[in-house]
Amino acid sequence: MDARDVILRPVVSEKSYALLDENVYTFQIDRRANKIEVRQAVEELFGVRVVKVTTLNRKGKRTRNRRTGAVGRRPDTKRAVVSLAEGDRIDLFES
Repeated sequence: MDARDVILRPVVSEKSYALLDENVYTFQIDRRANKIEVRQAVEELFGVRVVKVTTLNRKGKRTRNRRTGAVGRRPDTKRAVVSLAEGDRIDLFES
């Protein structure tokens, strides 16, 4: 897989912003990607050294349409929490 196919988008949440101070970044990744592919993709795309990769599968929540009452689902996703080496940074949210 290409590096851009592995890393889909950064996760923007309160918890992920708090982890930025600890040099830990969260990304939504392809569901078929493993930790080795995530490590290689982050190092290739951002030019940093990765110390640790943790992955987690998130089950999609049930949703309900207000007008019709029909029940649906949000899609299942996979995330990677990536710790970088001391001194390395990814400028995702700095303006």
